[in-house]
Amino acid sequence: MTGSEVPPSFRLVYVPGVTPAKWVRIWNERLPDVPLTLLQVPAAEASEVMRRGGADAGLLRLPVDRTVFSAIPLYTETTVVVVPKDHVVTAADEVSVADLADEVVFHPLDDVLGWEQPPGEPAFERPATTEDAIELVAAGVGLLVVPQSLARLHHRRDLTYRPVVDAPRSSVALSWPEDATTDLVEHFIGIVRGRTVNSTRGPAAPAAQHTRGRPDAVAARQKPTARKSTGKNPRSGSGGPKGVRRGKPRRRS
Repeated sequence: MTGSEVPPSFRLVYVPGVTPAKWVRIWNERLPDVPLTLLQVPAAEASEVMRRGGADAGLLRLPVDRTVFSAIPLYTETTVVVVPKDHVVTAADEVSVADLADEVVFHPLDDVLGWEQPPGEPAFERPATTEDAIELVAAGVGLLVVPQSLARLHHRRDLTYRPVVDAPRSSVALSWPEDATTDLVEHFIGIVRGRTVNSTRGPAAPAAQHTRGRPDAVAARQKPTARKSTGKNPRSGSGGPKGVRRGKPRRRS
């Protein structure tokens, strides 16, 4: 590498609730010379970070602008309602949107569920963030409906949650600018999809290269050459002279 070249790196943006640790660990094992930089941003900002070139790929919430970004859906989350532990909702294993009709339900400005009509009674004002809404739930002045990962992210001992069976759900995807599908992006796609280091799809990882030229590898692939029989006695099963017995040689006196 010359002094003017920039060493390779990979920048991954991700949104709250997503946990990229497993994929980052595999990346570091397979490409130890290519540092992976993580950047957490609010869900509403992730696409814009990639659009500006601030990240090579992102783990974000759908939808994305498919005229600009490619996306591989990874999973869809359960939606839950966060409530105080002594709330009446905790008596049920799961609830419906209708069960929340008489409750004050916060709808924070960073909501990721895309409600057509938020459930329950509206609060006096919308909290700025999900974290702010969690604090209000802990104060006993309302409830909050969010993807389960956000309920876990903002876990408090005095709060719990229950699934909301008919609420909108949030899907998480791996996304990247369609016109910037680099080799490093392909590597990360392979990791997220569970491809092994020796997978034939995508560029080969460094650890899996250069085994073809090893002498021991070449020798292991060679098959022994079959020897042709030149004997003329079909009964002896041997190419040796007629009448000679096979087995242990006799001792001379």
